[in-house]
Amino acid sequence: MRSHLRILLFILFLIGGGMGTTQAQRKNASYQKYSDTYSNLAVQHQKKYRIPASITLAQGILESGAGMSKLARESNNHFGIKCHSDWRGGRVYHDDDLKGECFRKYKRVEESYEDHSRFLAERSRYASLFKLQITDYKSWARGLQKCGYATDRAYANKLIKIIEDYELYRYDKDKGIKTAAKGKNKETGPTTKRIVYKTHGLIYVYATTNDSFDRIAQDLDFKVKKLKKYNEVPEDFPLQRGDIVYLQKKKKKADKPYYDHVVQIGESMHSISQLYGIQIKSLYKMNKKDPDYIPEEGDVLKLR
Repeated sequence: MRSHLRILLFILFLIGGGMGTTQAQRKNASYQKYSDTYSNLAVQHQKKYRIPASITLAQGILESGAGMSKLARESNNHFGIKCHSDWRGGRVYHDDDLKGECFRKYKRVEESYEDHSRFLAERSRYASLFKLQITDYKSWARGLQKCGYATDRAYANKLIKIIEDYELYRYDKDKGIKTAAKGKNKETGPTTKRIVYKTHGLIYVYATTNDSFDRIAQDLDFKVKKLKKYNEVPEDFPLQRGDIVYLQKKKKKADKPYYDHVVQIGESMHSISQLYGIQIKSLYKMNKKDPDYIPEEGDVLKLR
């Protein structure tokens, strides 16, 4: 009887959101299938053009409806790239911002990926993106929107949500990045000191360059599992320099005088919850949003 009770409690734990993800998400099978199918291709282009594989996959999923859009199915165009004056390849016409706009047509999906990579790498308007770290998918997403890749005001936030929900950032970690991380350990040594801060009634540290939850846990004699639980992140979640890492459980609402937050480009529900020390579940609940909600630039979210 006790063993049955343990099993029941474990199942309830999983259903209740203790699965180690940023938020209990309803996974879209077509999104997962798309990333599984094209992840190797995206990684190849990351090595060749220095575009994060996570960004390529997220754009492919978003622009092509995970390969199910008419443009993707009939023209192999997975990134919604229009003809422009320099295009000499196949053409197809669809209604978009205007009626009957010209889009590029490819013989194979691989050609669409190649053209997408070259489209970003060879245009001066996107040059600033290639100064960013390959693992900084948030800045890449923000940069794409600011550079005018899409007119959607929530474009960057949509990319970030897809990357975080489906853990696409795992594909950004190539051998060079791992080597750099090892070199960092040699420089800092095993006894790196951390400055601990306190705000919103919570204690936390800031992530450093090439940091990880494992290193922070080791430096502060914490359990990695606890740190990830406090910060509501899944396995292999990448940290960027300056990210807040809480050393205790977050609150259900923000402290006064933080009553609301105006969403900026490149913010997710997780990043907002970290900014104010609020549990993600509470942030969704306070704002009566379901897990599929994507914050758009200018949205106002309640914090308490």
